[in-house]
Amino acid sequence: MKKLTNRMEFRPLVSLIIILLVCAVFSGGSFFEISVVEGHLYGRLIDILRNGSRYMILAIGMSMVLATGGTDISVGSVMAISGALACSIVDQRILGGLQGNVFAAIVIALGAGALCGAWNGFLVAKLKVQPIVATMILMTAGRGIAQLIADGKIVTITSDAYYYISGGYILGLPVPLFIAAFMLIFGVLITKKTAFGLAVESIGINADSARLSGIKVERNLWLIYIFCGVCAAIAGMIESAGIKGADCNNCGLMIEMDGILAVAIGGTSLSGGRFSLIASIIGALVVQTITTMILAFGVAPEVIRVFKALIVIVICLAQSPAFVAKVRNIFGKKKVVA
Repeated sequence: MKKLTNRMEFRPLVSLIIILLVCAVFSGGSFFEISVVEGHLYGRLIDILRNGSRYMILAIGMSMVLATGGTDISVGSVMAISGALACSIVDQRILGGLQGNVFAAIVIALGAGALCGAWNGFLVAKLKVQPIVATMILMTAGRGIAQLIADGKIVTITSDAYYYISGGYILGLPVPLFIAAFMLIFGVLITKKTAFGLAVESIGINADSARLSGIKVERNLWLIYIFCGVCAAIAGMIESAGIKGADCNNCGLMIEMDGILAVAIGGTSLSGGRFSLIASIIGALVVQTITTMILAFGVAPEVIRVFKALIVIVICLAQSPAFVAKVRNIFGKKKVVA
């Protein structure tokens, strides 16, 4: 039992179960209703899986970045860039020679995400810029780049093939869920079956010691930020496919905060070190479930951010050694009976 409770996945899983139980009690069980229409599953739980897929994919990339002691607050802008690029190619606004080739649009958008990640990695690994400052550059300029790609307009598309990325179904389940599952399997394989995962944790614990032990810190940091950029590009295409267009102003707006929150709920220390991709996925589901719960109960959407802010405060306090020590001292003191 102790071995189970010590796993990183345990606490976020318990949190998710508690939130779902609260939903069940206040909704009278209707929150869990699932219907089948034309062989496709529909319901709030399915909505959580579909809409939470973006957070899950982002959480996979953000977990590795945060595990190195860094951060990436540019993922929302990278989503806008990839969505604008893919939709503009499908709509033949740019690169008309491709004639709306969806496959080419996806590949080019992924390449753009990798390029954005490489830029962040270059600033962090090579120029030694603080990660939050380095990624803030792209966070600020990224939406401007997306606007230039889309010519300052909302690009709408009618391609069923591109819409399938978000609106399609496989075995009755939404396609984004399978994309998130593929990214999770890929991430687990490279972090658990190779030395890459150990390198990520070592860099987060002490980059200088990792370098002295033979780990190529700069190369690994570069790869991690590139991977995070690719994850953001995938999330951007899912979002743009869902609305059948690219809205550069709103695509991925403030989603980087939700990505960091999901990873933090998963137990990854914001100062770097030990991490778990599966725990981060559960954290992403917690974030999406909270959002769906608040909207389902008719609470004002503005409350969502306040509630998430409270969660961030709790997480930060829980990860503060000084705060935890004070709490232990308060509850650990024994009353002396005269």
